[in-house]
Amino acid sequence: MSSLPPNPPEKGRLRRNSRESRLSRRQKLVLAAVAAVLIIVLIVGLGLGLGLRNRGGGGGDDDSLPPAPQPTAIWQPKVNTSWQIILNAKLDIDPNNPAVEPDVDVYDIDMFMHQNSRAVSSLHKLNKKVICYFSAGSYEKNRPDSSKFPEEDIGLVLDGWPDERWLNISSPAIREIMVGRIEIASRMGCDAVDPDNVDGYQNENGMDLTPEDSVSFMTFLADEAHKRNMAIGLKNAGDIVKTMLPRMQFAVNEECAEFNDCRTFSQFVDAGKPVFHIEYPEGAPFNTNAEQKQAYCNAPGANGFSTILKGMNLNFGAESKELQ
Repeated sequence: MSSLPPNPPEKGRLRRNSRESRLSRRQKLVLAAVAAVLIIVLIVGLGLGLGLRNRGGGGGDDDSLPPAPQPTAIWQPKVNTSWQIILNAKLDIDPNNPAVEPDVDVYDIDMFMHQNSRAVSSLHKLNKKVICYFSAGSYEKNRPDSSKFPEEDIGLVLDGWPDERWLNISSPAIREIMVGRIEIASRMGCDAVDPDNVDGYQNENGMDLTPEDSVSFMTFLADEAHKRNMAIGLKNAGDIVKTMLPRMQFAVNEECAEFNDCRTFSQFVDAGKPVFHIEYPEGAPFNTNAEQKQAYCNAPGANGFSTILKGMNLNFGAESKELQ
C-alpha cells in the first residue's frame, strides 16, 4: 500500500500562528513593564514612608506620633510665672488622664529625651507651657545627631562636665545642626526653646570665642525660633543681656544669687519679661532651711524672679517661693 504524500504546508495557518506568537511576546513584554513600574512605585512609596517617619532624627521614633500642632503666635511669658525644670529624667504622663506635680505654669524639659513621647501634648492638656531644652554651644556624644558635628568645630572640655566640649558657634555646620534641633522642637509643639551653653566666651573653650560670637549666634537662633512661632530665652551670658534683651522672651539664669549677679538679669524684669532662676544650695531640693530660702529667693536684684532651688542633677523636685 503506497503512502500518501505529506500534506502541503498551510501557509495561512503558519502566518496566523506566527502572528499569535508575536502578539503573545508583546503582551508579555507589556505585562513585564507594567509589573516593573508597579514594583518601582512600591519601593519609592516605602522609601518615602520611611524617610518621613525618620525625619528629624532622635532614634527610636514612635511612628504613631504625628507632628504636633504648631504655635500660632510667639509666646511671651509674664514676670513671676511659676516653673519647673527637669533635664535628667523623663516625664511619664498618662495622656488619657494627665496629671503632673508640681502644678506650675511652665515646664522646661530636655528636648531629645521627650522627642518621641506625648509629654508636650499632655502638658498642653493641663494648660502648661513647655520650654524645650537643648545644648546649643556644646557637643554631647550621646545625642542622636552627634555624628553630624565636624571634629574641627569641637573645642575643649567644659569644666566640670567631662562629657561635653565647647563648639565653634560661628561655624555654618554647627548652625545648620542647631536649625535641625529647633525644627525638632517645633515639630514637637514646644512653646519655646532653651539653648544652653551660649556663654563659651567666659570659659576656656579652645575656639577663641568672643561675646560678639555669642550675640551673633543667639540672634541667629532667635530668628530661627521666631520663624516657627516659638519663644526663646537667654541662658546665663550676663555680658550680652542688654544687647539680646529685645530679641529674647525670657532669661534662664543659674546661680546669680550665689555669685551676686542678679542685678544684671533684672533688666528682663524691668522689660516685663521673666527670669527663670535656679539656685543649687546644699540640701536642695527637699532639705533646705528657711535661711537658705531667704538668701536665694530674695537675693539683691532678684525681685520678681521665678526662683526655684534644685539639685545639680536637675531631676524631679524643686523648692520655690510659691512652695514655701
